[in-house]
Amino acid sequence: MGRLEGKVALISGTARGQGRAAVLRFAREGAVVAGGDVLAEQAAATLELIEREGGRGSSAALDVTDEASVASWVEAAAAQFGRIDVLYNNAGAVRFGAIDEQPFVDWRFTLGAELDSVFLASKQAWAHLCASRGCIVNIASTAGMTGSLTNARVAHTASKGGVIALTRQLAAEGARHGVRANSISPGMIETEGARETLLRSDHPMHAIANAIPLGRLGTPDDVVGAAVFLASEEASYITGANLVIDGGWSVVLPGAPPAKRAAETSGNPN
Repeated sequence: MGRLEGKVALISGTARGQGRAAVLRFAREGAVVAGGDVLAEQAAATLELIEREGGRGSSAALDVTDEASVASWVEAAAAQFGRIDVLYNNAGAVRFGAIDEQPFVDWRFTLGAELDSVFLASKQAWAHLCASRGCIVNIASTAGMTGSLTNARVAHTASKGGVIALTRQLAAEGARHGVRANSISPGMIETEGARETLLRSDHPMHAIANAIPLGRLGTPDDVVGAAVFLASEEASYITGANLVIDGGWSVVLPGAPPAKRAAETSGNPN
């Protein structure tokens, strides 16, 4: 039996990257998965992947910044599958920029895609989650925990910091209903989007793996493994937490080179 057997999970942003990885893993763990993405054809292709393996689910055209679209997605899934046990707020989009150069329209776009989207889905799914004593897993970011000297990301920092704070409030409000809410803060994860932006050869962060203590970039599966745990009964006493998945990046000085051993600095070969 899978760790999510019998659960119905809503997962947003399922066309590619972490969202597609989440659909595959949740289905393999026994969940029925209702996915959705503005890239509807690619999200439908994700659904086909789990159906080939014998999994069940649905896929919808979903704009996570539009209240009517989110409401339709949630209610269609509840009607089709009878309940909602997990809401996995994965979808997001970002426009980078520094405070003195980012247009207000880009600020609003980023907060809409990364923070408003979490509020809208959580609000629409709330009654169903209370009925099932379910849980919410929100994708935040280490960007919501610190500033950055190498990436101009004023809106992204604000929106992901907001996701962490909103998660804690959802945990507080959900406790009396048996609803848990936790967030995951990934560091640098190698996805299609990251390769097109932060990991481009001309970006200051393209070689960031050299500064990560574990010596590599994260993968979507690294994040999804944590999400499965938080969505499962194994995490039944965890709520309001922010789980950092970054290879140790956030616990060291950013960009600091590895310290040399004493023998190397003293000239002593022994």
